Amino acid sequence: MRFDAEAGGASGFGNWQAFSLLIVDDEAGMRNFLERTLTPRCGFVATAGDVESASELMSRLHFDLIVLDISLPGKSGVQWLHELRESGFGGDVVLITAFADMETAINALRGGASDFILKPFRVDQILNSIKRCFERARLARENFVLRRELAELGAEVDGLVGHSLAIQHLRGLIKRIAPMPSTVLLAGESGTGKEVTARALHQMSPRAARPFVPVNCAAIAAELIESELFGHVKGAFSGASESRNGLFYYAHGGTLFLDEIGELPLPMQTKLLRVLEERRIRPVGSEKEVPVDVRIIAATNRDLPAEVAAGNFRQDLYFRIAVLDIVIPPLRDRREDIADLAMHFMSLLSTQLGVAPLPLSADILARLSGYSWPGNVRELKNFIERSLILGCFPVDAFAAACGGPVRGLAAEGGEVAATLDLPLAEIEKRHVLRVLEAAGGNKSEAARRLGLSRKTLERKCAEWLDADLRLPR
Repeated sequence: MRFDAEAGGASGFGNWQAFSLLIVDDEAGMRNFLERTLTPRCGFVATAGDVESASELMSRLHFDLIVLDISLPGKSGVQWLHELRESGFGGDVVLITAFADMETAINALRGGASDFILKPFRVDQILNSIKRCFERARLARENFVLRRELAELGAEVDGLVGHSLAIQHLRGLIKRIAPMPSTVLLAGESGTGKEVTARALHQMSPRAARPFVPVNCAAIAAELIESELFGHVKGAFSGASESRNGLFYYAHGGTLFLDEIGELPLPMQTKLLRVLEERRIRPVGSEKEVPVDVRIIAATNRDLPAEVAAGNFRQDLYFRIAVLDIVIPPLRDRREDIADLAMHFMSLLSTQLGVAPLPLSADILARLSGYSWPGNVRELKNFIERSLILGCFPVDAFAAACGGPVRGLAAEGGEVAATLDLPLAEIEKRHVLRVLEAAGGNKSEAARRLGLSRKTLERKCAEWLDADLRLPR
C-alpha cells in the first residue's frame, strides 16, 4: 500500500487534544502511518486490526471518531458501522478503502458514515476529513453546555448591580483576576451571587469564547459525582449501558464552576486534587487518562478552614483551590444596593413574565432596604417575582420582618398582614409552608424560591416534623 505524505498536508489543522480517535485497519503499515500522523494532534489515539479488537476497546473507552477500513477480516467495516449505529454510537465514522464502487459508497453513507476516502490518500485529505468531524464534535459539546446553562436558568447575569463600595471593590477584583489562569475560591452565604461572579470571571477571561459549565456539587448523589465529573465507560457500573463524557470533558478549553465544593465527599476530594495537580482525568472504569484544559472556579457557603480543622475537608485541596480567594458580601452589608437591585429585577422580571411592573415608591424601597434579606440577592429577586405574579407586594412574613405592613400595599392581593407579636421562628415556618404549597410540594423548587439549598430546607422540614408540624411531601 502506498501513502502520499507530502509536507504540505500536515500544517494548518490545529490541535485536537480534547478528542479521542480509534483507527481500525488490518494493514499494520496503514495503522502505524495514521497513528504517527494523528497522535501528536489528538488527545488519545488507539488502534485495532479487526472488528473484534475494536469492539473490545469500544467497550472500555470513549472515542469521538473512528477511522475504519471497509475490508477487514471476519466482519466488514460497513457491517460493523451498521451495528455501531444500532447500538447507539453517535460519534463520527470515516470509512477508508482501496476497493470501492459507487454502490459501496452509497451503502456506507446510508449506514451513517461521516466521510468516505479512497486509498491511497494524501495526508491533507484525511486531516481535512478529521477536522470536519472534530468541528462537529466541538459544536455538539458547546450546544450541550448551552442547553445546560439555559436549563439552569442562570439569568442572573446582572447580579453585580449596585453602587456600594463593597460591590465596586468586587468588580475591581474580578477585573484584575479574570485574565489569570489561577484557580479561584468564592466564599459567601447562599444567594449572594457566587455563580454570577464566576460567570463574570469567565466572561472577562481569555476563555470567554469557550464553555462555562456550572456544577452544583450538593445536588449530585455521592455515588454519581465521579461519573458526572469525569465520565464513564460502558459497563463501568450497574446501569452504565453506554459510555458517557463527564463535565470536565465538556468544559475543555473553558471554565468549570464547582458550586458548593464543601459538599464533596472526602474520597472525591482526593480525586479532584489529583486532577487539579495533573490536569488529566480518568473516566470511571477506564484505564486511560485524558488531558483536560480547564480553569476551576469553586464556591462554598461553608467555612472551609473550620471544615479542614474538623476533618471534613482536605487541607491540601483547600490550599489548591484557594489560590485566589474572594468573599462575596451579604446583601445586609451593602444595603445601599437594595434599591438598585429591586428596580433591576422589577424591570427584568416584568419583561420575562409579560406583566406590567409594580411601582417602587420611596416608602417601599425604604422598607426593602430595612429588611435583612437572609436569602440575600436571590431572596430579593424571588420576592419581586412573587409580587409581579400576585399583582401586588405580598404582606406576609416579609412584612412582619420589616416592621409591619407597608402603606398602600396590602389589600389587593387578598393577603392579610402577619401578626407582629409572633416569634420569628413561627413566621419563618409559615412562610416556608406557604412557599412549599405554592411550589406544589416540590422541595427543590421551594428551596430555589426561598434562596436556600435543598439540604437546608430538608433539615428545617425534619426539625418541624419532629415537632409534629405537618408539611407537604
